[in-house]
Amino acid sequence: MQSSLLADAIFWVLAALAIVSGWRVFRTDSMVRASFFLLASFIAVGAIMLLLAAVYLGVAMLFMMAVEMTVMALFMVMFMMNPAGLNPMMMVHQHRLSIVAGGLAFALLGTLALFVEFPDRPLPQGLEPVASLGREMLGDSMLVFESAGIVLLATMLGVVVLSSHRGRFGAANEGSLPPGLEPGGAPAGPQSDSGESDGHHHHCH
Repeated sequence: MQSSLLADAIFWVLAALAIVSGWRVFRTDSMVRASFFLLASFIAVGAIMLLLAAVYLGVAMLFMMAVEMTVMALFMVMFMMNPAGLNPMMMVHQHRLSIVAGGLAFALLGTLALFVEFPDRPLPQGLEPVASLGREMLGDSMLVFESAGIVLLATMLGVVVLSSHRGRFGAANEGSLPPGLEPGGAPAGPQSDSGESDGHHHHCH
């Protein structure tokens, strides 16, 4: 009884964390913070899957989302105009359509969760569900999946190398300048004329 109450309490805490962090994704004005709020939401969902004994799906969710959101945050720093939220920005577009789509999705999923009768079939004694699922999903395609894993690892290493020293606006140790507000214009910010020319000189080299 106590274990059941504890499991229920953990479920509701994780569910609240997933909802609040998912809501914060659309309320922050930073692409990087939005990435990590989304990561927190996915981690909570993955922990709920582990709580429901869906070990494979839960671990896959944790690993995949941790890597994906970290890489996305790095790409935001490298290529987005306003990655850290230094200027106000709106993370939500098409407000009415978003509200309608979100409300319909919530109503549909809530109805399914409350009224659909899910199957209740215990696993056979001695069955290893994770290993069986892996063999069923991969089978003869194991080499393809392993090759894709190596490519993804090389991509992540390349992103880290590219973002560690030279960014989109020049080398980090030389003082990079953002582009002008208009094509061919002066760099954005309160830099002086001499600073702008120096910045352009460093950027060109």
